[in-house]
Amino acid sequence: MIIQLVRLKSNLSEEEMIRRAEERMPLFREVPGLIQKYYVKLNEPNSYGGFYIWDSRESLLAFKESELAASIPAAYEVMEPPHIEILEAFDVLRK
Repeated sequence: MIIQLVRLKSNLSEEEMIRRAEERMPLFREVPGLIQKYYVKLNEPNSYGGFYIWDSRESLLAFKESELAASIPAAYEVMEPPHIEILEAFDVLRK
């Protein structure tokens, strides 16, 4: 599994971030290889994140080239380039 953490800053209120996330939820449910996505509020003002769990690096790379991925900055009125971390997960609980 691949974990992707996207941190971003936005001038949107928390309520508006939630509204937009809920509005876009059906689009993310259709992304091939996306196992789960969480939205998070970070500890700094106007800071939010997306926590994605992917079945493979190939699925993540395909998503990064998609129109949906390209729409994220405008959809959430991102103030500066997001900080993105890609991590490989080891699922020891399922063994």
